[in-house]
Amino acid sequence: MQAAKIKNEIINLTNISAEQLQELYVQGKRGELSCPSCGLPVKLLLGISHPPHFSHVSPGIADCSVPALDVTIEQYNPILIDYKEENGFKIPKSRTITKEQPAHVPFKRSTSITGNPEFTKVKQSPLLIEDPYFDKLYNHGVSLDKEQTAAATTIDGPLLVLSGAGSGKTRVLTVRTAYMLTAKNINPKSIMLVTFTAKAAKEMKERLLSYPEMTPMLVNQLVTGTFHSIFYKILLFHEPDKWRRDLLMKWEWERTRILKIAGKEIGLDEKDFAYDQALQQIGLWKNSLLFPNEIKAKDEWETSCLSLYKSYEEYKLQTGSYDFDDMLIGCYSFFRNNPDVLAKYQKRFDYFLIDEFQDINKVQYELIQFLSARTKNVCVVGDDDQAIYAFRGSDPSFILHFERDFPGATVIKLTENYRSSHEIVASANRMIKKNQNRHPKTMKAQYNNGNPTLFFYPYDEETEATMIVHDIQERITEGANPSDFAILYRTHAMSRAIFERLATSNLPFIIEKDADSFYERRIVKSMLAYLRLSSHPEEANPVGDVLSSLFLKQSVLQDMKAQTILQDCDFIEALAFVKTAHPFQERKLKSLPKIIRSLKGMTPAAALLVIEKEIGFADFVKKRGNEGNIEKGSDDIRDLKVAAKRFHSVPEFLEHVDHMTAMVHEVKQLAKHFHDAVQLTTIHRSKGLEYKYVYVLGAVDGSLPHDFALESHRQGDTEPLEEERRLLYVAMTRAKDGLFLSIPQTRRGKTAYPSRFLRF
Repeated sequence: MQAAKIKNEIINLTNISAEQLQELYVQGKRGELSCPSCGLPVKLLLGISHPPHFSHVSPGIADCSVPALDVTIEQYNPILIDYKEENGFKIPKSRTITKEQPAHVPFKRSTSITGNPEFTKVKQSPLLIEDPYFDKLYNHGVSLDKEQTAAATTIDGPLLVLSGAGSGKTRVLTVRTAYMLTAKNINPKSIMLVTFTAKAAKEMKERLLSYPEMTPMLVNQLVTGTFHSIFYKILLFHEPDKWRRDLLMKWEWERTRILKIAGKEIGLDEKDFAYDQALQQIGLWKNSLLFPNEIKAKDEWETSCLSLYKSYEEYKLQTGSYDFDDMLIGCYSFFRNNPDVLAKYQKRFDYFLIDEFQDINKVQYELIQFLSARTKNVCVVGDDDQAIYAFRGSDPSFILHFERDFPGATVIKLTENYRSSHEIVASANRMIKKNQNRHPKTMKAQYNNGNPTLFFYPYDEETEATMIVHDIQERITEGANPSDFAILYRTHAMSRAIFERLATSNLPFIIEKDADSFYERRIVKSMLAYLRLSSHPEEANPVGDVLSSLFLKQSVLQDMKAQTILQDCDFIEALAFVKTAHPFQERKLKSLPKIIRSLKGMTPAAALLVIEKEIGFADFVKKRGNEGNIEKGSDDIRDLKVAAKRFHSVPEFLEHVDHMTAMVHEVKQLAKHFHDAVQLTTIHRSKGLEYKYVYVLGAVDGSLPHDFALESHRQGDTEPLEEERRLLYVAMTRAKDGLFLSIPQTRRGKTAYPSRFLRF
């Protein structure tokens, strides 16, 4: 059905702008739409696979045949034109001849990626090794292809295994280890197997124990674990007093508290400065083996971080405490200062197996080079096309230059993809091959389900969320499970709309524990504080968040509390009595009460514009809103405007904000009870995982690739842009059967353009 009635007016989807579809969808949910033919309630179905259309709300009722109507938007679109009665006439409200009318943006239908090569079934070559253990493995249901077999049986000398997405690297690592222990009779105590997570180490052991002739006694003699766990044990053995467990600062709040104390000494305001980002910057320096006396700050942000870094290290030196990064740096320093001890470990270990080698950082690489200097029997497994952790010190150059650092190394490429269908693999191949700094390889899929990769084109973030949730609901109705679906995004800030749409659906879903509510972001919370103060001028809580944006110290709050008593006024009026050392600032403060009081009577969108322009919030963001953050403060403002535009009053919007903030905490608490749920996660966190269906949000320039990478590219640095392309590659290769890339027509209220990565 292409037509529906609302408030006795008939609307036709052929003449509705894409911008208005989300509001029509909401009106349908509220029961405001009806069928022009039978009068029964209808709803707007806004999905991915089919164009928007109306359908009866009650199940089992066939949609009526409604003839197409030759109408214009202005004639039949009460969303665009709001009418009022005056002197017996019906005229448009608040319409002037000078006001620019919204452009008609047609809905753009989903399209398939075309031009992929045809699928050809790859015939698996027989095993090229005659060994009784491989026969036993085969009888246990464990088979390897030609490339995997070569990797599993190349034991001596340096070996680089380039394991493309879905190529079975865990099987290769574990079979190789089992082969070394059985066929080669290598002492398990001489083998070090390093993973990047404790979970991966556990899974490796469990996989090994499922193989023939593998016993717990044999497997437990292997030195397995993460970099941190292995090298921390070495420190504990040699320097137990210095590395006592009670001296470890294992909580982020402990480390942040030290930085905040140091920040006060140099005048950093706790509400203005991003201490969490500073802590991440310090970790990046440390993992890159850059110490305070070796760093030259590039800007004001790094100058502040460097000062905090120095104070942080001095505190640890004085108290004898240490953090997780110090475990690796401490072992690195210990080996350098004690060559005799290093020699003993070099003699003990003959073989090294390193998983996820593309994610290795400088200190980890140096440690492996130290220990393997005698034998050079280093087997590293990784994929340079999935190197996506530069922000925490990982450097893909180590895998790219492995042959230079380990002369004579054997290189084996695992190119059979056992996870994704042909269309997904072929699309990902075409996208990633545009990167210049990579080992050339082309992945080949083992099956083809015939479903092409889809581009879909929502108008904005709100429509994007609606379309995805509708598509998931349709597929679950057809037999899919909630856990078959993952929704991936570049940054947590992008998850706001999809979280809100899922929260109002009946779908179970989970998010990451460290995913804070969008409305608790520093800039967003500060802007919302003006709305809260306008609605509740007697409350002190919003004032603290308002002060920082007015360039006032938090100590002013105590003065304002005193003024509310002395002047018998509320906190809005108390702003006029604040005394500073700057007359121009005091004049501005005196003008604020009238403006702030007026906010509660506006629409949220209008109120936010007043806060940004008239109150001067944009000036605050320009000066202090971008420190150390991948998302700019101005981006947060635009995101908040998108969230606010569908609400008609400030109280309604604030109620929604509070509800969604509470929902984030509730969903995180309930996550452990959900075993069958839709997964919301960043692309970084999705690495190593797989899902039947994957939706990627915001595949547009400025999002994927991110703005910071585009800026670096304009300045001549191409590496951030290449990492962004690798990030999209990781997202695409998480999907097994269905991949859906969202290309919004607008992003953060501005026209968006398809990601340059999708120009195949």
